[in-house]
Amino acid sequence: MAEKSINIKNRKARFNYEILDTFEAGIKLLGTEIKSIRQGKASLQEAYCFFERENRLLIKNMHIAEYDHGNINNHEPLRERLLLLHKRELEKLKAEAEKGNRTIVPLNMYINDKGLAKLKIALAQGKKTHDKRDTLKERDVKREMDRAMRR
Repeated sequence: MAEKSINIKNRKARFNYEILDTFEAGIKLLGTEIKSIRQGKASLQEAYCFFERENRLLIKNMHIAEYDHGNINNHEPLRERLLLLHKRELEKLKAEAEKGNRTIVPLNMYINDKGLAKLKIALAQGKKTHDKRDTLKERDVKREMDRAMRR
């Protein structure tokens, strides 16, 4: 039986931010959390990453629904979760994020071949309103060109 592919995306990230660099991070999860992710019951819409003491990178506001068949030891849906990266990557991310007007946003979460949950995160800079308008215009023009090509 083929297992369905899990790929949970943060659709607003590429619209609201200009992506400067991407990284792949592991996530420290509880047992009921990975089971919910495998069911596709997770959301990255309001999530963001931040550094805390001891240079640990955490993700906040990532919603993982409680596991259906869990008991009283089920996880909290919006708890902060530790992201696992190499020390070099953490140092680079922290240095770049402290330069100002830069943030670390999750792009998508997936299950790799070994069955581990991975999170693609990006060092990003917020777009201005006029940049967002330009993105919408480009999208509309591309859509119109595709329609014209089909005819």
